[in-house]
Amino acid sequence: MSLVKVESSEGICTITMNRADKRNALSQQLCDELMAAYQAFEAGPDQVAILQAEGPHFSVGADLKDPPGAMWKAVPHVSHKLSKPVIGATRGWVIGGAIVMIMTCDMLVAADTTKLMYPEARVGAFGGLAPGVVARMPHKVAMELILLGEELPLERAWQVGFVNKIVPEGQERAEARRMARIIADSAPLVIRTLRDFALQTLPKSPAEFIVPERYKLEQIAGSQDRIEGGAAFRDKRKPAFKGR
Repeated sequence: MSLVKVESSEGICTITMNRADKRNALSQQLCDELMAAYQAFEAGPDQVAILQAEGPHFSVGADLKDPPGAMWKAVPHVSHKLSKPVIGATRGWVIGGAIVMIMTCDMLVAADTTKLMYPEARVGAFGGLAPGVVARMPHKVAMELILLGEELPLERAWQVGFVNKIVPEGQERAEARRMARIIADSAPLVIRTLRDFALQTLPKSPAEFIVPERYKLEQIAGSQDRIEGGAAFRDKRKPAFKGR
């Protein structure tokens, strides 16, 4: 069963987490499917994406019964570099790794039921990306969020600029799509360049640099070419590399 639904319409790619029975907890399968969705969005014709979730909650973060080994794959722009914007649409709980997912969205529409919490320090877990929130909200508010692990009131998140709009529950998708339509109808080269220049002014946490590069090294370490290279060396023959 697919855990992510991807739909394309009017230049807008809608990426929907579909694990409502588990409150969209991030298993490795869900993370992998999200990364594949980001890759398809980047390669496809759509000009903007909306990231949302089925059910009453956006995501409760890592699935503690089936913890993902590479949760960063669920994070827009970190798992796969994007040249086009992503708008998040949330409701209910947004916990742990889900905070990181909305952190890297370009804009965020939150239903008034949205609850923000990053409790990793209280459960002994840390994926490395959360400190990047310091670039998206004032330092001391970010420290309160990631060090105390208490719920950050949605109104306060809006006041400090972490959330673009708060709307009544049930309207978050429509508002996100309204915003997306404006982008989809705008000049693509200008939108992408504006976004690129803006992101270049935004500081990154160490993990935002390291994680994507580490993945490239992991791909090489597990590649068929690495196996072929070793076998060819042992057999004293020319390797037949396939680029995979």
